[in-house]
Amino acid sequence: MHKQTSFSVCGESLSAPMHICGFFDSREQQYEVIIPYILEGLEVNDKVINILEGNRHSEHCRCLADNGISIAEKLSSGQLEVLASENTYINGGKFAADKMYATLEQTLLSASRSGYDSVRACGDMVWALKNLPGTDELLEYEARLNLLTPQHSVSLICMYDISSFSQNTLTDILLTHPYVIKDGKISKNPHYVEPLELLSSISSRSGNLKS
Repeated sequence: MHKQTSFSVCGESLSAPMHICGFFDSREQQYEVIIPYILEGLEVNDKVINILEGNRHSEHCRCLADNGISIAEKLSSGQLEVLASENTYINGGKFAADKMYATLEQTLLSASRSGYDSVRACGDMVWALKNLPGTDELLEYEARLNLLTPQHSVSLICMYDISSFSQNTLTDILLTHPYVIKDGKISKNPHYVEPLELLSSISSRSGNLKS
């Protein structure tokens, strides 16, 4: 277990490590939550990572700048990284849970070596709607993150547009996050399943489908 560090989201003071799913019904609602979270992280010298579709980067950086963030300075120093889904989650046109897990793990280790006390990351999960090869590994990936996060001082917010994802997918996603943001509020998630238990269930489900 890595040392705990505090952070705020939705007006609540919490402790990292933490893995959160954010359910949002609009871009505006998403930014109402993540802008204060990002701002605070930059102020306390956390490493801040944003992952979203490449075609949203200009709009995203403009929104951050409008809220007083010195984009050029923060990007240049490496404290802020704005990454593309196409170069991370679906690098090479497909999703590979093992590869993305290893990428995130190396990012967290690198941030620690660079002297950051904590990492804040938020990733827009809209890429999963493209139905690219490997997307069926999403639930396994989200479950495995709960084995990774306790080893680091990190808070992860996985952002899901509730108007785009199916109810079945959102129900599955709830199983993999100890905390959930909905209607602009964060709460402990009663539907969360411990990762080893869930991974065993996913493995059994996959085995039954193949037999």
